[in-house]
Amino acid sequence: MKALKRIGSLVSGLIVMAGCGNSGKVLEPKNMVTKGQSIYDLSIQSLDSTNTIEFANYKGKFLLLVNVASKCGYTPQYEDLQKLYEQFGDTLEIVGFPCNQFMGQEPGSSEEIANFCSLNYGVTFPLTAKIDVKGDRQHDVYQWLTKKELNGVGDFSISWNFNKFLISPDGKLLEHFVSDVKPLDDKITHYLK
Repeated sequence: MKALKRIGSLVSGLIVMAGCGNSGKVLEPKNMVTKGQSIYDLSIQSLDSTNTIEFANYKGKFLLLVNVASKCGYTPQYEDLQKLYEQFGDTLEIVGFPCNQFMGQEPGSSEEIANFCSLNYGVTFPLTAKIDVKGDRQHDVYQWLTKKELNGVGDFSISWNFNKFLISPDGKLLEHFVSDVKPLDDKITHYLK
């Protein structure tokens, strides 16, 4: 059974790779987030560039948004993110945001990122185009996540890869978790049970 699951993940990874059109360049922000907008007003290009991830499609589910990288000490968290996704998939959507801002730990193209995630961790949750999560080119989603004037909860700094933001089924920011809070930690899962 495990072998079949692994083969399925490999096939889905190859399908994702086949459609990849983004060379791994950083997606430019739209800089259109305004006070009063919700997470459901935002969208982002998928890793394979074939569609747009519309957060409004996830209304009624928890959202766990994570900035990810393939060459980081926290990279093995992909495994637990996938387990969390499988365990709570009916009520939770996870979206990974590849980012190369922390010591160049996500240097790959879209194809390389998709291949790495699929082959090494069997990732089936959505991944976005590569973005900046801080600084002058911070993507709109991360503007909303990190600025109290937009999210209504608090100002947050992204200090490293695998920071996590949990959004409630009605679109409210619940909590920000730093990198060393593992995906299966009770700090996260207690919301989902």
